[in-house]
Amino acid sequence: MGLSKTISLILLSILMFGVLSNAQLSSDFYSTTCPNVTAIARGLIERASRNDVRLTAKVMRLHFHDCFVNGCDGSVLLDAAPADGVEGEKEAFQNAGSLDGFEVIDDIKTALENVCPGVVSCADILAIAAEISVALAGGPSWDVLLGRRDGRTAIRGDAVSALPLGPDSLEILSSKFSVHNLDTTDLVALSGAHTFGRVQCGVINNRLHNFSVNNGQSDPSIEPDFLQTLRRQCPQGGDLTARVNLDPTSPDSFDNDYFKNLQNNRGVIESDQILFSSTGAPTVALVNRFAESQNEFFRNFARSMIKMGNVRILTGSEGEIRRDCRRVN
Repeated sequence: MGLSKTISLILLSILMFGVLSNAQLSSDFYSTTCPNVTAIARGLIERASRNDVRLTAKVMRLHFHDCFVNGCDGSVLLDAAPADGVEGEKEAFQNAGSLDGFEVIDDIKTALENVCPGVVSCADILAIAAEISVALAGGPSWDVLLGRRDGRTAIRGDAVSALPLGPDSLEILSSKFSVHNLDTTDLVALSGAHTFGRVQCGVINNRLHNFSVNNGQSDPSIEPDFLQTLRRQCPQGGDLTARVNLDPTSPDSFDNDYFKNLQNNRGVIESDQILFSSTGAPTVALVNRFAESQNEFFRNFARSMIKMGNVRILTGSEGEIRRDCRRVN
């Protein structure tokens, strides 16, 4: 066999492997086994969001926090159950007392079990619910790829190490994304999910009152008038569980105002503002692009969500289809 033919066969094998890998998930995975899955989920999310303006942001965050910890396997939904080897990611520092929206996922699972029992995974419910939530808040829609199966464990320590933190440097943020094959564009686009939702004062307290160790000063990158606004909302010694809008301009809408806020040094979380304040970093140009064009942001956000949804998925005979999203079968 000639060298050129050998190379051609190798390239063909690589291409075929890539096609097969991408084909593991498909947008029509439940077209015959549970054809109304998206409609059922949308109805329940629409109803729940009428009573809770923050619900769409909560649900979006659940999917993100699921995928970033050992892949999109529904592990973030598991309650701690030491006898089953489940520590519970809910108790991780980044999740405890702030991660929410579990009840609507439970409602969706119950409704689906009633019409197509044992078919739809909790991991897929999170992916479907995230897309619906973004679209309901005015953001983009995309074809959600489905076919994930649920993991059987959750490890709190993995959540602590994998999930981004407010004080993370740009280097650390990039590392936490790149481990999932998410690049700089994905980092900036997915950070744009902070265009809706709230954050607890405890996350930004040091940034407002004690940025450097024991000096009592604030982060100098915060625009002065905005700093005073945040300090009034999160006073020194105040309630650390009180919440402030991540996007003070349009807190409950999914738009590109988040990036405009960064340009004006009005990012609420340090790890948000650092995307624009890091002079010379490639993130700065991306912030400017997305601030200038909402369509550009939406396109890249949808692309990055699909990409994130493929992180370390379980398919085929791997994992299980949980009957209850809060516990293994």
